[in-house]
Order: sequence, then structure tokens, then C-alpha cells
Amino acid sequence: MKKRFATLLMGLAVISAVDAQTAREEIDQNPWLAGSNYLDYDRQLPSFQYTKAPKGYVPFYLSHYGRHGSRWLIGENDYERVIRPLRKARKEGKLTRTGEETLRQLEVFNRTTVKRLGDLTTVGERQHHGIGRRLTEHFPEIFKAKGVAIDARSTVVNRCILSMIAECEELMAANPTARIHNDVSEALQYYLNAPWEGKVRENSGKGDRQHRAFSQQLTKPSRLMGVLFNDLPWAMDEVDTGNLMRQLFEVAINMQSHDNAPDLLHLFTKDEIYDMWRIQNAGWYQNYGPSPLTGSVMPFSQANLLENIIQTADTCVALGKPQATLRFGHEVCVMPLACLLELDSCGVVVERMEDLDQHWRNYRIFPMACNIQLIFYRPQKGNGDILVKALLNEREATLPIATTTPPYYRWQDLREYYVQKLNAYRAE
Repeated sequence: MKKRFATLLMGLAVISAVDAQTAREEIDQNPWLAGSNYLDYDRQLPSFQYTKAPKGYVPFYLSHYGRHGSRWLIGENDYERVIRPLRKARKEGKLTRTGEETLRQLEVFNRTTVKRLGDLTTVGERQHHGIGRRLTEHFPEIFKAKGVAIDARSTVVNRCILSMIAECEELMAANPTARIHNDVSEALQYYLNAPWEGKVRENSGKGDRQHRAFSQQLTKPSRLMGVLFNDLPWAMDEVDTGNLMRQLFEVAINMQSHDNAPDLLHLFTKDEIYDMWRIQNAGWYQNYGPSPLTGSVMPFSQANLLENIIQTADTCVALGKPQATLRFGHEVCVMPLACLLELDSCGVVVERMEDLDQHWRNYRIFPMACNIQLIFYRPQKGNGDILVKALLNEREATLPIATTTPPYYRWQDLREYYVQKLNAYRAE
């Protein structure tokens, strides 16, 4: 008991060190963090100072789920809905100089989006080349092993397929003997991008009224409208100013997904940037995290994915050879999977939206190209326990069981914990 308590204290010390800065301080220093799921992966790279494995242990298997890289916005209306009210104002002579310049920049950029909505950008491709290259550098025992078997699978969405290709190109470049199998099929969707069903679907949508009220409370458009329009009463009458503010912020914050894109983030104050992030943080927590507003069941949307991770690991551990399983999909899978796995503080339950920013930060979980890696270790000689280390976006993460060798955990204990968790959920 004393040993377990000491281990838990070490885990709390790690979390406390990570949380030395508040979310407000982090976003003030790096406003792009407020992009939530639009955050450029390379703007949050860690130092890669990994804890040495226990003596005699070497990595032999890596299990991975990763999101596609940076992309254009998805909806056909995502750019036009911001441009239309500004065009209307220009026609009626209601734009300031800043408003005119903002509209000009948006119209120029909008031309690049034709038939590109949702596509992977060059920034996104570069992110995955970097991740693939670092896999070979950090775990050469796996990825540089002669004839290593790498199973890479993707959802049927082009940006995910291209992200998979970018990483695999780096793996093959580092080890021409690698045997890489790529697979893309609707048959894989049930775990790579599972639809909501059962208790998850029943609870989806709950809490929407609270989030709308929270969003309206934090959306204060008057100052920004005064920057864009020379007739504020006209703007308040003719424009849905709250929606325009939130939609313009979405376009502005996603400009980090592109090289040489216009900087529109300067239109917002630090307070506004932080409030826009708080709205998104609460929305993602409600819809994909362990929020009590949605019955704390939304992470179980990834039950099939976790089951696949466990079953595939069982096979690869039994084989004992250097191998890797790479899965490519979406943030709507990485986010709840991280919460289901209880990586770091991802699974924390927070009652009030107003308090969420003090305990849970979405940008740590699901930037563009976000990924979860489980690395399996075995004794180099003789028999012994299989150990597992978890990385969230290539940072060492804590897991929800006791260990005497953090951040390395016995796979047998971890497997039992997750199997029991899934069984309990399905038995309800």
C-alpha cells in the first residue's frame, strides 16, 4: 500500500509540474493554442526527453492511433459565411479600413479553397513526415529492425490516407527492409471511425442548452464590430454579430494550417482569444469528453477502437517480434480515446463549464496530427513482465494504474483494467 501511494504521489507531481502555468498564461504566450483542434502540431512539440526504460528492457511493439494533419476548413459555407456580411457592409459603405483589408484578405484566400475543403495542406503533410521520422529515431529497435512488419490502416477520408502515406514514406526511407502493409476500407470504419450508438448516442446532445448559454455569455462582439464596421448600430441591426465573431475566429485561427496565410488573429484581443477558446474547450468536453452533462459516457464512443488495440496487442506480444500497428483517423476519435484511456488528466470529471479551463485543456489532446502511442517493452534476455509506456502527442503520459517504474506499466495490469472498464460499460 505504501509503495502504491508513493507511486501515485509521483504521478501527481508530474501533473503538477505540467500544470505550472494556467491555460490563460499558456494561451497568452502562444495564442495559436486557442485553436483547439486547429492547433498546428509543430507549434506544441515537446523536448523529447524520455525516461530511460528499466534496466534490460527494449521496445519491440508500437500501437498507434493518429489524426490526419492540418487541413482546409471542411464546410462549404465556412469561409463564405464570414465574407458575405462583410461584402454587404462594403456595398453599403459600412466598412472601416480594417474591415476593407480583412475582406480583401479573405476574398483572396477564399479562391485557394475551391474544391479543397477538408483537404490535407502542405503543413499537415509536413507534420506527419516529422512524426514518422521521429518514430524511427526514438524507437530504432522497432522501426530499424530488419524486415519489421508495419501494419498501417486509415479511414476512407483522403486527408487521413495522405497522412498515413507521409509517415510510411519516412519509415521506408529509414528502413528499406521494412514490410509495410497499407489498408483503406469501409470494413475498418467500425473501429477507426465508429458511429455513435447505444448509450453514447442517447446522451449526445444533452447539455446543448447549457453550452449555448455559456457561449453567449463569453461572446462579446461589440469591440470587434467597431473595428470592422464604421456604423456600429447598423452592424448590430444587420449582422448576426455573435456568430460573425465566432466564425471569423475559426477562419483566423485555422490560418496556422497553411503556409504564407494572412494573419487575422490580430483582430482579436487576448481576452477575446481566451474566451473563444473557452467556448470550444467546453463544447469538445461536453461532446467527446467525460462531461457529466452527457453522462460521462462519450469516451466510450471509442470502445471498439480500444478493443482493437487490446486484441491486436495480444497477438503482437505473443509473436514477440519487432512490429508496429499504425491507425489513422480523426480528432473525434483521438479526443475520446485519450479520455477513455485516462491519459494524464484527460479523464477528469468537471461539473461546471465555468471551471473547466482550470482542469482540462483540449489543445493538449488533439492538435492537427495528434496521436496516441503505446510502446511495448520486453526483457532483452530471459523472461519477465511486458511493460507499456504511453505517449500523448509524443509526450510521456501517466496511465490510470499503479506502477513502481513510471512511466512504464505492466501490460497485464493495464489490459485487465481496460477490459474490466469496457465490460462494466457494456453490462450497464
